[in-house]
Amino acid sequence: MTDYLSLHSRLAQVGQEHLLKFWPELSNDERIDLVRDIEELNLDEIKLYFDRATVSMNENGIKLDDRLQPLPDGKLISIARAPLEKLAAYRDEGLLQISNGHVAVLLMAGGQGTRLGFDHPKGMYDVGLQSRKTLFRIQAERILKLEELAQEATGKRGHITWYIMTSEHTVQPTYDYFVANNFFGLKAENVLLFEQGSLPCFEYDGRIILDEKHRVARAPDGNGGIYRAMKRQGILDDMQKRGVLYLHAHSVDNILIKVADPVFIGYCVQEKADCAAKVVEKAAPNEAVGVVAIVDGKYQVVEYSEISAKTAEMRNSDGRLTFSAGNICNHFFSSNFLQKIGSTFEQELKLHVAKKKIPFVDNAGKRLTPDKPNGIKIEKFVFDVFEFAQKFVAMEVPRDEEFSALKNSDTAGKDCPSTARSDLHRLHKKYIEGAGGIVHGEVCEISPFVTYAGENLASHVEGKSFTSPFYLRDSRDPLHGHL
Repeated sequence: MTDYLSLHSRLAQVGQEHLLKFWPELSNDERIDLVRDIEELNLDEIKLYFDRATVSMNENGIKLDDRLQPLPDGKLISIARAPLEKLAAYRDEGLLQISNGHVAVLLMAGGQGTRLGFDHPKGMYDVGLQSRKTLFRIQAERILKLEELAQEATGKRGHITWYIMTSEHTVQPTYDYFVANNFFGLKAENVLLFEQGSLPCFEYDGRIILDEKHRVARAPDGNGGIYRAMKRQGILDDMQKRGVLYLHAHSVDNILIKVADPVFIGYCVQEKADCAAKVVEKAAPNEAVGVVAIVDGKYQVVEYSEISAKTAEMRNSDGRLTFSAGNICNHFFSSNFLQKIGSTFEQELKLHVAKKKIPFVDNAGKRLTPDKPNGIKIEKFVFDVFEFAQKFVAMEVPRDEEFSALKNSDTAGKDCPSTARSDLHRLHKKYIEGAGGIVHGEVCEISPFVTYAGENLASHVEGKSFTSPFYLRDSRDPLHGHL
């Protein structure tokens, strides 16, 4: 057992000795828990984190208008406006990289479905499609389909490695779900789960909050925690060992996600990009979404609150918004760049601060939940590495084809199960009509095993008429639903 006096003196050096104030009252097991929590804190780093975080908190609210430039045309390709042969060449490149085993996917899946009234990992959520497929299943099947398409294009079967970042609360249920579903047909050795890190919660004076007498209050370190977690949990080493050169990273809650999109991968490979972002055109100047832009000569995501309404409303000569590149948490990284982040840049990542209501233990040892913010949580954001990229590019994709977020319950009326479902139905109907079929009605679903992005559908639908609800499935799909 750690010597109380030496622990107290280490904590006192960084002003955190209050963490031991209930020590005499703790059982042996509770003391072990508390010591483990304290050992997991990097005490030398803690003070630095708090100081950097408070600087960033004081900068909040500063408008960036004078330092802002839009992405230059040469750094942004628009799927809607690019020549088809160019997109086809990118797709071929992407499929080649997949068949060579050079592509991996990093899924940010740490969140619980709490806001959906669902107390499991969000990836296990079923939005109510006819197939009853969950977000995890849909994405797994898209990966399988893509491996097949790459094999058809090149004659060689390569595997896409799937790295799934969970939180400490979701790691076990996620793993159990994948095992129970036989990894959805993927090889188990190509699906690797790893845990997001956490950071302690602080009072405004820099003292770490106790969640219980024997537990430190902690919160997940944000999606920017992927870089540290990948290094610490051996994911960067695993990528090297497997020969993975390119990584597609995205969040779990976009039902339209083109997992490991070969067009995006191919574009980034041909541009020799260190990192890249997919963006959607902002729907309106006041849409509360961050935009990818240049600040002081460096690429970054500028939050909606960081620019004035006047700047948000600026338009180009063609009438399009000047700052229109809406960030959708959909990114590409070269593995070389990720290695550099792991070894150098991660320590320089910005820290973002949120004032929160954080449960705490009062002096009498009673756990209280405050009714107003009493401390801060610190987060890192995945896009804050853009500024370290030597070569950064972006791809503007059609929102109706690639972005529908699942954040709220249906009562919110947006970014909810019913909008996710209807966005998928609308896209699949568009795919069928593009391939020469007709769908009467709106409810229309196509299995990922049938098509990844609308390709090869004519043999199934051309000249045919279908009535909603319609479900175009493959022999590998379970037998419920309509065909």
